[in-house]
Amino acid sequence: MPAVILDGKALAERVREGLAGEVAEFRQATGITPGLSVVLVGEDPASRVYVRNKENAVKAAGMNGEVVRLPADSTQKQVLDTVDRLNADPNVHGILVQLPLPKGLDSVEVIDRIDPLKDVDGFHTQNVGLLAQGRPRFVPCTPLGIIELLKDAGVETKGKHAVVLGRSQVVGKPVALLLLQKGKGADATVTVCHTGTPDPARFAREADILIAAMGVPEAVKADWIKPGAVVIDVGIHRKEDGKLCGDVAFAEVAPVASRITPVPGGVGPMTVAMLLKNTLHAARLAADRRG
Repeated sequence: MPAVILDGKALAERVREGLAGEVAEFRQATGITPGLSVVLVGEDPASRVYVRNKENAVKAAGMNGEVVRLPADSTQKQVLDTVDRLNADPNVHGILVQLPLPKGLDSVEVIDRIDPLKDVDGFHTQNVGLLAQGRPRFVPCTPLGIIELLKDAGVETKGKHAVVLGRSQVVGKPVALLLLQKGKGADATVTVCHTGTPDPARFAREADILIAAMGVPEAVKADWIKPGAVVIDVGIHRKEDGKLCGDVAFAEVAPVASRITPVPGGVGPMTVAMLLKNTLHAARLAADRRG
């Protein structure tokens, strides 16, 4: 029996509709409109598309959205000065610096310059530390979206073996930390495989829940999958014929898995929805501080 498709696009639409209602209520109660500023340095085509999607989603949710565009030859100081200006602006509740930055710029310094209470991407050292301690404030959007997908589908994570393929700061590490938390959508036993892991397929075959975030097109084959496993594909790649694919060979894996995310239309739309959720959370924190 083919796997049930976990439709991230449909879930993201429901989440965004709910958030639009929450934003309207928050605005009426506080007089504050949540504001997100996205800093885009350079003209990377993929980044431009991502930023445009975020901008449209922010406006549709009833939030204020601003894209701060800087030239590709911007200096480190110019980027840091931009972040400082946004940190000081009370109408900006969330700041996102679109990665990757052009060569020559130190992304770690830039991210750590963001006010951690405005770090809606969840990459600031302070927010990463809070997540590691089990008291998350802002969580990276893609991992947060993965957990929402699992919870919405009724996937039991407690006591299950989750295997994460990839240890990036953006997906692999934070999703492993989320699955290790206590509570719904967590309490899993987690294995993380990476480039130093010999024979990752051996570990993948033991997974009740497999999260593929390797960055390698269609690397995960049918013989990597435990029958009935839930497969979450985080990768997105464009093949020579122009079609998109993920890290999972979808056509051959789907008959083995019980549930699987498609590419596109799986994890991707949830990432933007979680960005909106984090931005509203940041605005609420700001309102609480204001009293």
